[in-house]
Amino acid sequence: MAEQDKQEKKQKKQVAKAYEQYANQFTPKPNYFLNCLKAFIIGGLVCVGALFLQKALAGYGMDEKAAGSYVTIILVMLAQLLTGLGVFDTIGKFAGAGVIVPITGFANSMVAPAIEYKKEGIVLGVGAKLFSLAGPVLVSGISVSAVIGVIYWIIEQF
Repeated sequence: MAEQDKQEKKQKKQVAKAYEQYANQFTPKPNYFLNCLKAFIIGGLVCVGALFLQKALAGYGMDEKAAGSYVTIILVMLAQLLTGLGVFDTIGKFAGAGVIVPITGFANSMVAPAIEYKKEGIVLGVGAKLFSLAGPVLVSGISVSAVIGVIYWIIEQF
């Protein structure tokens, strides 16, 4: 009986390996250099645009820190709007990590599941799915910042 199990496992491994080789024949090979270059350029353009907007707001008399906060809010809102219009995915496929890694990618990760489940209603669809992907990130960030804040407070007491 044990010998038969070994034979079945061996056969399954051979079938899986053969399928993997077959699938690799049809899978296009990514151009890593070109993908990195596109991500670098598009991500850089996003950062340059954000810096330009921050300097423009500061030029109109806004505090530099407040201008940075407004730029962050604008980037998040723009990413959410583009996700809602279905444009962000197209940009993301072209630019890759250039738009996915910054705060715009975080905004997209919050809105996309909510839009996907909107047919289930406002509360059970959009409300429940809004934080499905971003929720763990928020919980981790808030928890770590609370712990660091407590440690900082304790250090300041001595």
